[in-house]
Formats: sequence, C-alpha cells, structure tokens
Amino acid sequence: MSVDAVGTTRRGRGARKAARQARDITMLPALKRGIPLTEPMDAEQIARIDAASMDILENVGVVFRDDIALADWKAAGADVRGETVHLDRRLVRDLIKTIPASFTYHARNPANNLPFGNDHAIFIPMTGAPYLRDLDDVRRNPTLDDLANFHKLSHMLPAMHSSAHHIVEPYDHPISQRHLRITYSSMKHSDKTFMGMTTSPKNAEDVMDMCAILFGKEFMETHPVVTGNCNGNSPLVWDETMLGAMRAFARCNQPVLCSPFVLGGANTPASVAPTVAQLNAEALSALAYTQVIRKGTPAIYGHYLSTVSMKSGAPMAGTPEISLMNMMIGQMARFYDVPWRTSNTLGGAKTFDAQAGYESASTLMAVMMSGANYIWHSAGWNEAGMHCSIAKFIVDSEQCAMAHRMASGINWDDFDEAIKAVGDVGPGGHYLGHPHTLENFQRAFFMPEMFDNNSIEQWQAEGSVEINERALQRARALLNEYEEPKLDEAVDEELRDYIARREREIPAADALNQDL
Repeated sequence: MSVDAVGTTRRGRGARKAARQARDITMLPALKRGIPLTEPMDAEQIARIDAASMDILENVGVVFRDDIALADWKAAGADVRGETVHLDRRLVRDLIKTIPASFTYHARNPANNLPFGNDHAIFIPMTGAPYLRDLDDVRRNPTLDDLANFHKLSHMLPAMHSSAHHIVEPYDHPISQRHLRITYSSMKHSDKTFMGMTTSPKNAEDVMDMCAILFGKEFMETHPVVTGNCNGNSPLVWDETMLGAMRAFARCNQPVLCSPFVLGGANTPASVAPTVAQLNAEALSALAYTQVIRKGTPAIYGHYLSTVSMKSGAPMAGTPEISLMNMMIGQMARFYDVPWRTSNTLGGAKTFDAQAGYESASTLMAVMMSGANYIWHSAGWNEAGMHCSIAKFIVDSEQCAMAHRMASGINWDDFDEAIKAVGDVGPGGHYLGHPHTLENFQRAFFMPEMFDNNSIEQWQAEGSVEINERALQRARALLNEYEEPKLDEAVDEELRDYIARREREIPAADALNQDL
C-alpha cells in the first residue's frame, strides 16, 4: 500500500511536521559494546578450529568457479588445480592481515556516519523477502511502493542504522532492471547508509556507478559508503556471479560481506564444531581473495547460519546450536582481527505469533552476547525469510533499541546523586516525586512503546488491541509523518538520468543482468 498521496496539503505537512517533532526519530549511535562477551571456546579450542580450517584450505581446497579469480590466485602464488584452489596457510594469514579491523561508514547525511568494527556494531533490516505482510496484515507479492515504505520506516526507526536494499522484492519491475530502482529507493527515502545489490557483476557495477554519482568516485576511494554481500555455496564453493560482484565492490574500496550459506547438517557436518571449522575455511578463502583484488579494501567475515530439521529438511532458526555457532564465530573473527556479520531476529513462524517472538529473542540475545559488528536481518524477518512483516519490522526495531541499551552497559553517571536520594527518601518512602527521579525517569529505564504493561481492565477499555495491530497502527502513523530527506536536485537528476539510460540498455527480462 502506497502512502505517497497522503497529506499533500500544507495543513497535512504541518501536522506531519508536528508529529515528527514530537516523536524522536534520531538514529541511535553505533552500538559501542559495554558488556562482556560470551566466549565458549578456550585458546586451545580456537587453535583447533583454526588448524582444521587451514588443513581444509591446504588439502581439500576451495572451488572458485570463475576464470578471473583462478588467474588472480595463480598470480598470488596459490596452488590452482582446475577450479580448485589450495591455499597455503601462510598466504591466507598474510592476506587477511591487510583487512582493516575497523572503519567508518559514511552516509549522505554526515550525522548518520557510523564507526564500525572492534567493539562497534550496527543494526540492518532484513532483505530479500519475496512476500510481505502489509499494513492490513495481508501476505502478498511486494511492489516498489512497498519497498519504499520499508525504506521510509528504516529512516524513521532510530535503531535501524541502514536502509539496506531489497528488503522486499519489487515484482512490478523486471528482474534485469530491478537493481536500479532498488538502489535509488535506498538512496532517496533515507539518508542513512545502505546496501548495494550483488545479484550479478554488472548489477554491482551499476551500484558502484550510482554511489559515485551520490558521493563522488574520489570520495569512495577512501570512504566506505555502501555494503555488498557475497554468498558462498557451502560446502567450499564460490561462484562466478558472487566473485564478479565482489571484484566490483573491492575495486572501489567498498566493504563486502564474505558469507558462506550454512544449512547445518545438510551442507556442513552434522556437528557444531566441525561446521564452524568448515564455515571458517570458506569465509577465510573469500576474505583473502578480497585482498588479492585490492590490498587494504574493507571486508567483513560473514555467514548465514541455519540448522536443518532432520524430520522435514526445512531450515530452522533460534536453535541452541545456532547460538553456540554465533559465539564461536565471533571468537574466530576476533582471532583474525576482522569485523564480522551475523543474522538477527530470525524465525520460521508463518505469522507474527509467539513462535516468531521466541525465535527472534533467542537469536537476538545470542547475537548481543557474541559481539557481532554487522547485525543483518534485524527487522521484519519471518517464515524463514519468505516474507517481511511490517508489524514485526516495527517490534523488531524496538527490540534492537532495547538490546542497544542493554549491550551498551551500565551507566554510572548519576550514581552519586542517586545514592544521595536513598538518604533523602529513607525507609518506607518512595522515589516517584524525588528530584533525581523527575530528572532521570525518561532515560533511567527503557519504556517500550509496543509492549502493553497496563492492567487488563485498562487494556480492555482501550479495545483489547494486541501487539500485531499496535505495530501496524504505529507503522501507519510513521508513514503519515514521514518527510523525505531530499537529495540534492542535481544529484537526483543525474541518478534518474543514469537509471533511464541503463533501463534503455538492459533488456527488460525475467533474468539477471549478466551482459550489459
């Protein structure tokens, strides 16, 4: 449902402005972790995973189904046998040493720049959903207007640090040209950082061109502005499409997530530690290749984790093993001193129900304790990623805000003042009217908007509205209050001209743009 036509009068704009000013939509700063990490492996076990991964790289090898990558590896000194690349551990270690441990993401609004890596983390919405549950909670195919609404919500929700890219697939545009409209929507409707499409090497090159229009090509040479994701085919395969897209990003010095796609028990061993060893080998091979492409280019240790139900073969989320693997992968990424990505608030529930909440909460808490840096799929994910729920998008974002507060650690700023208040109130008193309480109550304890903590009588008197409908009401309100962070007119015109030219050049087809 598009809301672009709502509130076009001056009066409507004034109402939206007043509502927006009343609601604080300022983006939260990057999360700076202030709590201890959960690290289930000791030094000997970390070394055991590392040794097993290096043995896999040296003796089993990794398939690179791409002639350019094979030639690159030969030139770098790797042992290339057909499509299989055998990587000496010293070569791998030397290459990954040149990956920056931290950097700053630059948004078109400098106020939304983000320190990243080490103890800093950011939340990114889910992407890639072929369906959505809309503002009426109807499951259907998405359109470009639906995608725009998600980008607008990402802009207005403080805990979301990015507008991502194809949060949902816009089926009203040809696949071959879709990446152009998706990228423009990410840029237009939010002034936060965003992701770039890597669905083909040519698509990735188009994204780099559009980023150069928005930020300037020279600026991109020294400033990360966009993130690409390249998925591996477990076990131990990287294909031509992903490697070509990786080269497009790395050549422009833009960060790439090197993400093996793990279905534990199906494309990895049916055991936690060996799965991590294989995944680690896969990630290291791609991380190392980014440095073959361009030494010093930002790269992020990535993965998508799922375990497979041995009853049905379906992927599962929120399981204990996924939590353990996240904690272990965090330790391995820190061992190599590279930033890392994980997935958040995942689940297989078909609606926004108790299962969705439990699965998402289990994943979120493990991610917080693991120390991940790039926390993807943080809002909206449901039905194993088959749909993005607007209601869940809203509640997940608030959950991320709560996690941000928790993982930031304890605030000691007002400790002495608060201790003095204990003496003022004394035994049997209360703090509700004390000056310290009046000054600090709004920031002392997180007060969720989406959770109803009133009495059942008050809840019933207010219509017995459950969380799904409360979230949809908030989404409608946010979209009505939304004001576009306008692009520079000349930049906007150049972007639209670029899209028009590329759409003339690329045939409108239900296939990826591989050639033009």
